[in-house]
Amino acid sequence: MVGVTNLTSVDTDLDEAVQAADAAALAAGVSVREVSELAELAAVVDLYAGIWGRDANPPMTLELLRAFTKAGNYVGGAFEDGRLVGACVGFFHAPSEDALHSHIAGVSGDVLGRHVGFALKLHQRAWAMLRGVADIAWTFDPLVSRNAWFNLVKLAAHPVEYLPNFYGAMADTINGDDDSDRLLVRWSLRDPAVVAACAGSTSPALVAEELSAGAVVALGIGADGGPEPGPLDGRTSLVAVPPDISALRAADPALAQKWRLAVREALFALLADGARIAGFDRSGWYVVRRDA
Repeated sequence: MVGVTNLTSVDTDLDEAVQAADAAALAAGVSVREVSELAELAAVVDLYAGIWGRDANPPMTLELLRAFTKAGNYVGGAFEDGRLVGACVGFFHAPSEDALHSHIAGVSGDVLGRHVGFALKLHQRAWAMLRGVADIAWTFDPLVSRNAWFNLVKLAAHPVEYLPNFYGAMADTINGDDDSDRLLVRWSLRDPAVVAACAGSTSPALVAEELSAGAVVALGIGADGGPEPGPLDGRTSLVAVPPDISALRAADPALAQKWRLAVREALFALLADGARIAGFDRSGWYVVRRDA
């Protein structure tokens, strides 16, 4: 349960957010709640260390999580039969920005495919709305197709900035030696598209339709599986990413790096020129538009 169901407020959006979060947790077969006790915070540290392969240098420390919860920030956990199987951590922006930054989220490998991550994000949304927060922001690797689909379609978040090598070298089992480019997204919690997405109604982009309507391939996939740059002057541009960048990093690091640089060049240039990422096709294409 979200933990905010005993509300006396007549805020319909908040009530619906709570119901959506509870429904997502039920569908995933987990319970999602805030985490604040030391033993459970330690379990969050261990979960993240295992996911990112960083036992000696975990992505989050117990001391930092303890400080976050004491200061009123967000640490949420997904539990199955009392066992932590997913966690999400966020901290507040500057007061004038009215936003929460969702810094890290991860799910145990044995529950992948059950939409536990979706349940965590919807819990975080309801938690933030209860506190009067309008937006949640976070970053993700633009080369990871499944994350692009999850963030841009499943959650209906909006990309706002391309951040080259944002964290520097991360040297873990997920990122390897690759540059840590990230897309920064904003999740406007009461936006109608977000409300619809949280209720299970998504609006994915369809590349075939975009091509029929005159979209230009700004970055395609060559015959060798590598990136194939195209023109960046289209009213609507399509930018491809590899089907599985994690497997490509392991099998061919040099080709993975070519993809990193090619996607960076295309998306960074398009966004800097005033275009916006308007959607994502599940087959691995960003749809980027220039408004009239």
